[in-house]
Amino acid sequence: MAVAHAHAELDTVTDASVWSMTPEETRATLVEITRLKARAAEFEARVAEHADDQTLDTWAHQTRQRRPAALRAVKLGQALVTRSHVRAALAAGDLVVEQAQVIVEALAALPGDLDPGLVDKAERHLVAEARNHDARVLRLLGKRLLEVVAPDLVDAYEAEQLAKEEADALVAAKFKMRDDGHGKCHGTFTIPSFHGAALTKMLMAFTNPKHRTATEGAGAPRRPGPQALGRALCELIERIGDKDLPSTGGVGATVVVTIPLEVLEERLQQACLLDTGGKISPALARRLACEAGLLPVVLGGRSQILDLGRKRRFHTRAQRIAIALRDQHCTEPGCDWPPAMCHTHHDQPWAHGGPTDTEHARLLCPRHHARYHRRT
Repeated sequence: MAVAHAHAELDTVTDASVWSMTPEETRATLVEITRLKARAAEFEARVAEHADDQTLDTWAHQTRQRRPAALRAVKLGQALVTRSHVRAALAAGDLVVEQAQVIVEALAALPGDLDPGLVDKAERHLVAEARNHDARVLRLLGKRLLEVVAPDLVDAYEAEQLAKEEADALVAAKFKMRDDGHGKCHGTFTIPSFHGAALTKMLMAFTNPKHRTATEGAGAPRRPGPQALGRALCELIERIGDKDLPSTGGVGATVVVTIPLEVLEERLQQACLLDTGGKISPALARRLACEAGLLPVVLGGRSQILDLGRKRRFHTRAQRIAIALRDQHCTEPGCDWPPAMCHTHHDQPWAHGGPTDTEHARLLCPRHHARYHRRT
């Protein structure tokens, strides 16, 4: 009956003219409409609290709203059952829905064993603050809520929360990157806040005015933008030495570039091949040839010793790189595991007299390496 009455009242203003309203009248009317929407939202949440899954689906379908939106109303209604101060403020139009949701979320984040009287105090505090702050500021105040109601518990609780957030952040950490085939890589990543701050500091070190003036010349912008930070990331990658990184496949995280001696001496222009399968220009190869993290394999130049016979049990770094360049991937038919994830396998076991050289060695991924030794 109340809903039908509200519809009838709104019918009276359906065709009402608003063009003649003054700015003051417009502002006042908009404020009252917002209060009216909040009161209707409280009633909707209170009714939605009783909805089961079938009712929720039917409601979302008949009103052509997405199910998550309807579910938010249900969850708000469930929270308002125990949040009487929030419910009263929303029913009076003193809160908007976004503020109410922020408050109940902040209250739910309080320690579960907190005294009920302190929880009630926290609820009243946030409802009062909502008269002066929007949802964004309320969310910030909600994070410091314990300082207001239980300052003696703040330090221990904050340490516990930070430990949980850090653990969750490590679980959520991810990195995605793809090469577009036109000389550029694109990617996204998610890392913990600490590592993000550390990375920012590293990049800012490369973008400070003195460093940028030295590398880019006078007139370089003082405030780093996305492009400057992108170049800083490239410089950071180039400066990280393979000795500072864990080894993969018995070799440090080294990019191997095959460059003919004629190209190195600038007597020939020819693309240079990376052990990852990509190619780079001879100019870039020459620039990086002496940088950490990149090993030039000069064809026709002075080579390293690759055959140590029986003097060593394990293949040397130079041998592993040579084998990786030759085999390109796991040598088992149909397996394409890259060299960095493979083992160097003695064709004739070293314990049985096999030499530690490149001729009698090949790449095998861990699974095929283990399978080989199970057969022998």
